[in-house]
Formats: sequence, structure tokens, C-alpha cells
Amino acid sequence: MSSRSLLKVLFVFTLLGLGACSAPGIGRPVDFRDLPGWDQDHHTRAWPALQQSCERLANERQWQALCAAAKAISEPDDAVARRFFENWFVPHRVYGENGKQHGLVTGYYEPLLNGSREPDARYAFPLYEPPADLLRVDLAGLYPELKGKRVRGRLQGRRVVPYFERANIDSERRPLAGNELLWVDDPVDLFFLHIQGSGRVRLPDGKQIGVGYADQNGHPYFAIGRWLVTERHLQREEVNLFSIRDWLRSNPAEAGELLARNPSYVFFELRESPAGGPLGSLRVPLTPGRSVAVDPAHIPLGIPLWLDTRDPRSGDPLRRTVFAQDTGGAIRGPLRADVFFGHGAEAEQLAGLMKERGQLYALLPREP
Repeated sequence: MSSRSLLKVLFVFTLLGLGACSAPGIGRPVDFRDLPGWDQDHHTRAWPALQQSCERLANERQWQALCAAAKAISEPDDAVARRFFENWFVPHRVYGENGKQHGLVTGYYEPLLNGSREPDARYAFPLYEPPADLLRVDLAGLYPELKGKRVRGRLQGRRVVPYFERANIDSERRPLAGNELLWVDDPVDLFFLHIQGSGRVRLPDGKQIGVGYADQNGHPYFAIGRWLVTERHLQREEVNLFSIRDWLRSNPAEAGELLARNPSYVFFELRESPAGGPLGSLRVPLTPGRSVAVDPAHIPLGIPLWLDTRDPRSGDPLRRTVFAQDTGGAIRGPLRADVFFGHGAEAEQLAGLMKERGQLYALLPREP
């Protein structure tokens, strides 16, 4: 075949949509009938998350009429809620690299730790609030590729240098002394609180205080589970919250060094009433089972998504409308979702085991 003929064939295939892979991110629109299990969801359970997104997005052009219409419906049943989503949104398939249609779905929850407002021999491990010398560097005006990136640093003389890593912060030097919010009794539980991003602390008198993500030191997240597999301490298929936690507790001499390999460090703020739920990156309370963390470089915060995955315990389909209301250091790429499951034993089990393949569909507001 001549080069000219080959070009003609490639051109025809491109026109037919057969010769090119979709770019990573939100792709072509599809019909609601293409969403696996769409008619079986309890759509009214997603209504509180929709109302939360509207708290932040109601003034945006594409959301004004939509949110006004949602506000006028106080207690919809499943049929009314489903029709609302169908009338106001258009589903789009989400793609990964090279047209990939399946990604990774994980989960997170609010752990409960034991703590105190004052340190003592038991409560020796601090939760820090954002320190005063933590600089939030916004260079997006000069370097658009940094838009949405968390650039953090501190002044050293007249130079801005990277902020302290985890190993520095937890060292005997204690460079953040004076910024403690609370003290807890277990360094492993504290590490997983950093991963979850929010939680609850039970004080000696039984009172619980909510703590939530306030900022981060700007360093990338290092997956210790991946290291445990690489070093053959765990098998890939058995890695989850529980197996990692068990390994750390069973190997205390090596645990500190391993935790220090993750330079990322989270700073917290108090939430005196834990009942309201933690705030996500959208700065609205998260709805258990209906809020997810996404990569905002690919998925706009606030929008609904159709999630098609499975329950990690039973293997049954887990298909539902969720809302992109949070972000996370380990959540990277368009086909990546982290489901918030709430608090308590069941939430911990779901979040700890969740590591499933899944598909995402972005529900974008219809043009006004």
C-alpha cells in the first residue's frame, strides 16, 4: 500500500472513531442507559451530597438553575431524584491512558484514636496544626502547569526551601514544638489518621473531638504498602489497611524507619462537633458512601459521578451516584476514586478492604 493510500485509510478510521484512543479524562457523552445499574440505585441517598455541592457551586453559571431546582425539592423519592439527575446532567465516560476504561477504586473512613489535650507518658504523639512558618506558594500565574499543585515551603534566610519532611518533624529535634493540637497514644494509628485525612479523638473523659485535614507539607505521598510488597514482606493481593497495620505492630523495630520513608505530613484542625462529618477539599461535609476523593486535575470538584465497581467483601456490584468532594495525596489520574465510608466498624472494614477495579462516568451539568 502506498503512503498516500495509508494516509487515506487512517483518515477514514479517525473520522469513524476507530483509529484513535480517547485522551485521558472526561470523554464523550453517553446515554444514561449506558450506565451499568443506573435504574437500580437508591438515588435519593445521593441527594444530601448534591445539596452539599450546591452550597459551593450554586453561584456558578452552569449550576445556578440546577441548584435552585434541587433546593425546591426537599424530600424526593428515588424516582424523582433519578429524573432530576437525568434532566439536569449529561453522563460522560471517563478514560485513562490509551483509552483505558477501568481504574482503581479504594476507600477511606474516620478512624477513632485515643488522645488527650495534654501530653504524658501514655499520650506522647502529637497532632499538629499548620505551623506559622508554612508557606503556601502559588506559582500558577507564572507556571500554569502548577495550577492545583500543593507547593509548600519555608523561609531559610532569604530563600524558600522545601518544608520539613516527616522524618524531620518526628525527630527528637521536634521543629514544630508549640503547634500541637492534641496528643494520642499510638504512632501507627496516628500514621493512618494522616492517610485518612480526618478522624475522631476520644479524650480520657469519653468526649470525642473531630479532627480534619487543614494542610500538608507539600511532599509527595510514599505508599508503604508497595514497599512491603517489593521487599517481600507481604504479597500484593493481601495488601490492605489491616495487613499493613498488623505488620507495623508486629515489627516495631522497623516500623519507625518505614513510616519515615513517607515524607508527606498532614496538619489538622479541630472540629469540636464530630457529628457533622469531616470537610473535604470542596469545604463541605462529606456524605458517607456518596462522597469520593478524586484528582482535580482531571475531575472537577463538586460534580456527580456514576461509580461502577464491586463490594470488596461480597464481590457484588457496587454501583451508585457519588460526588467529587475531596482530594488525596495518593489519588492521581482520571480513573481513580477513593470512597468515603464514614466512621465505625463497618466503615473501617469497607475502607480497609476496598481495592477494586471500577469505571467512572462524569455527570456534567447541561448547558443552560
